[in-house]
Amino acid sequence: MIDHAHPLLLGSSSPRRRDILTTLGIPFRAIGAAVAEVRDEGESAEAYQERIVLAKLEAAVELPGAAGTGAVLVADTEVILDGQVLGKPRDEADGRLMLRSLSGRAHEVWTCFAIAGSRHDEPCQSLHLETVRTRVLFRHLADEEIASYSALGEGLDKAGAYAIQGVGAFVVERIEGSYMNVVGLPACEVILALRRTGLLPHFPIVESRLGMRGRISEPGA
Repeated sequence: MIDHAHPLLLGSSSPRRRDILTTLGIPFRAIGAAVAEVRDEGESAEAYQERIVLAKLEAAVELPGAAGTGAVLVADTEVILDGQVLGKPRDEADGRLMLRSLSGRAHEVWTCFAIAGSRHDEPCQSLHLETVRTRVLFRHLADEEIASYSALGEGLDKAGAYAIQGVGAFVVERIEGSYMNVVGLPACEVILALRRTGLLPHFPIVESRLGMRGRISEPGA
């Protein structure tokens, strides 16, 4: 179970996911669980994402930093347009093409997350797998807007080449569903899953002595 003595292990190097967990006040340590994110020929977007997330979970539970944690969380966020996965742009030119394809249209953002937990020093076991989907509508973008935003570089490391939590908010006309899901981690669904699996017995977590919220604990710290 998750507490300050047994923090959550976030198997991700995403600063957005770190920020969300910090805001929620969940004690955690973060270590990237890298896997090859290559889509197999003919593989559906859903099958691809679930395969990648389960591979991340398998890698994360084997990390040295997993020892002593109360649970393990991994996630993958993808932008889906017409059933196709739009990954991170290769470069600025590729980012412009992605934004042009999204302009004036609706797409979906899928975040698939998986949770594993251990009790009484037993090996980590997979307990939960879930995909949360949010519909995002872009307004029509002028070519000069696409060029200017792409030149900022903000979207170069983001699926779909935009960041809704940054300057990229100006391209989003409206969303249907979880905003945090688009940022990179559906906070509501993750908390519910941790509660239902018994890994987070009390929420919000109160650290009365220090009055601190969600600290990142680095391995070996």
